[in-house]
Amino acid sequence: MKISNETKVGALTAIAITVLILGFNFLKGKSARGKEVFAVFPNVEKLVVSNPVKINGLQVGKVTDLQEIDKNMSGILVTLTLTKDLNIPKNSVAVLNAELLGSGEVDIHLGNGSNYVQEGDTLRTERTLGLTDRFQKSLDPAINNINKTLLSLDEVLQKLNTVLDPNTRNNLQGIIANLAMSSRSLEQLLNTESGMLAKSIGNLNVITSNFARNGPKIDSTFTNLQIATDKLSKAKIAEAIESMQRTMARLEAGIAKIDSKEGTVGLLLNDRKLYDEIRLTNRSLTILLDDLRVNPKRYINISLFGSKDKRGPLKAPLDTLK
Repeated sequence: MKISNETKVGALTAIAITVLILGFNFLKGKSARGKEVFAVFPNVEKLVVSNPVKINGLQVGKVTDLQEIDKNMSGILVTLTLTKDLNIPKNSVAVLNAELLGSGEVDIHLGNGSNYVQEGDTLRTERTLGLTDRFQKSLDPAINNINKTLLSLDEVLQKLNTVLDPNTRNNLQGIIANLAMSSRSLEQLLNTESGMLAKSIGNLNVITSNFARNGPKIDSTFTNLQIATDKLSKAKIAEAIESMQRTMARLEAGIAKIDSKEGTVGLLLNDRKLYDEIRLTNRSLTILLDDLRVNPKRYINISLFGSKDKRGPLKAPLDTLK
């Protein structure tokens, strides 16, 4: 049975579309086969599809989908496809981990229950503190201590009001007011939403994220630079320079010989007497050739009927005789 060209083209087109769809799903991280479980986070930050899912540092799956729960964005449903067959207790916790210089990932902290997660279950979630949150958390106790100190100092001043004169009380009240203002300014600076410190740390996060995204390009640039320096170090530059120096030395020696009247070239260039003799020889040869051309019978006499040419020889070249 002969298959028509249209059938062949249609079959190849169907195969190409299938391969394209499978490749697209693979690049999106949807090609992973395994058990699907879910986790709900209020904010996924740097988490994207195909980010790893890890247990105790070992990758056991990947993120295959991110969807909003409702139109109010009350949460984001994250689909975790587990590619390894593991016993994960139901009281385990999915933690979103977004490092400063890296991408996001989901870490599953195993619980101690005897019932295990099944297909379609939803894990409890937690979010690790970011750099700004950790910094704020470490500074909160210090701010609380400052506020307590100010309250205690205010109580002491109120008790001292009965024994201090009005001028002294006004000075102390001004000091306390300045301390309170400084405390409020410090608290506003450290506020994670609007403080300048939070904005600076946010800008630092953006810069480090750009470095992380451009990491392969930077590595490629350094690799090319290393290859170029290796080739340059292997090149026989010293030998080439040494050979050039020897050639220059020989050239200088040759020029020195020409200037020092040694050898034929030096004598020709520097001996005036030899130059004059060559000029005279050239003049005599020119006269001889001109005379041979004008009076050939004087040198070759083969005439049978004519008389001998009795004119004298030339005394100068023909050009000078005209």
